[in-house]
Amino acid sequence: MSEDGNSRNDPSIVVDDVVKAYGDFRALNGINFEVQPGEIVGFLGPNGAGKTTTMKILTSYMAATEGTAQVAGFDVHASPDEVRQRTGYLPENVPLYEGMLVHDYLKFVAEVRGVEPGRREERIRRVVELTGLEAVVHRAIRELSKGYRQRVGLAQSIIHEPEVIILDEPTTGLDPNQIVEIRDVITGIGQEKTVILSTHILQEVSAVCDRVIIINEGDIVADDDLESLEDAVAETEPGLSVSFGPEADAETLKQMLVELEGVDDVTEEPGRRGTHVFRIETDDEETARRSLFRAEADHDHGMESLSRAQPSLEEIFRVYTEGSTEEGRRAS
Repeated sequence: MSEDGNSRNDPSIVVDDVVKAYGDFRALNGINFEVQPGEIVGFLGPNGAGKTTTMKILTSYMAATEGTAQVAGFDVHASPDEVRQRTGYLPENVPLYEGMLVHDYLKFVAEVRGVEPGRREERIRRVVELTGLEAVVHRAIRELSKGYRQRVGLAQSIIHEPEVIILDEPTTGLDPNQIVEIRDVITGIGQEKTVILSTHILQEVSAVCDRVIIINEGDIVADDDLESLEDAVAETEPGLSVSFGPEADAETLKQMLVELEGVDDVTEEPGRRGTHVFRIETDDEETARRSLFRAEADHDHGMESLSRAQPSLEEIFRVYTEGSTEEGRRAS
């Protein structure tokens, strides 16, 4: 990597001991991470954790107090124009001129972003196709639904063919159908670009991201692929998942499980139609397994499967952020 830009195998983003302070308050406490070309990374954290601050530093909108950051091989402080040229940014509040037609707005952005005049129409056609704007490209932005406005925001962020796309809460305020549509667009973009996606909607991360970075109180507390984070949290919060066929009553099954030796708590979870699925909380997994097998041998409740419970992304998020930063660090 150099000040002249990335080679093909260099990280797209490098954050090295970045601190952001506002007087005595530190929004970032010396964070470090890298993002490789072609990755879609979910950037998670509670409100005020430092997500938006990090994104503003990476887009050269805000200067770090200490440390360095590079995007596409260029230092965000020393070469802000180069960084902006190689970065597409969708802030939480989409910057749109509502009186303009979608086509005219994208043409304006292409000009501002330095797209060559002879290629502007080609780029407009490409981003309109990629973001699904064909039906509204000649309509005024003020007439569009929020879902289509988000699509326009995504289109403007990629019209200049940036190497890195940074998206801050891209599905906030959308209905479930619109959320799915925007996720599909992000997945399509991620086939060609490096993407950082900040979101509070944890299902989005499971649906589109290769990797998860969790920030809490200005510190990176987790950085790994989702499967590895699931395994780490499963070690710190052991549990079992057991399913039964439709023959037995759910309340009867739950009462049976609660009374087993080694079982601390039981929660019924969604399962496929005609099955009963329960999560068993336990500090003694082996004892809970043995007592369940004995109960099943004695009474045949129709048990179909028993496995170690994999934590949901919501549970992972809670472990690393809910007043448990040290616990999260131990898990990682």
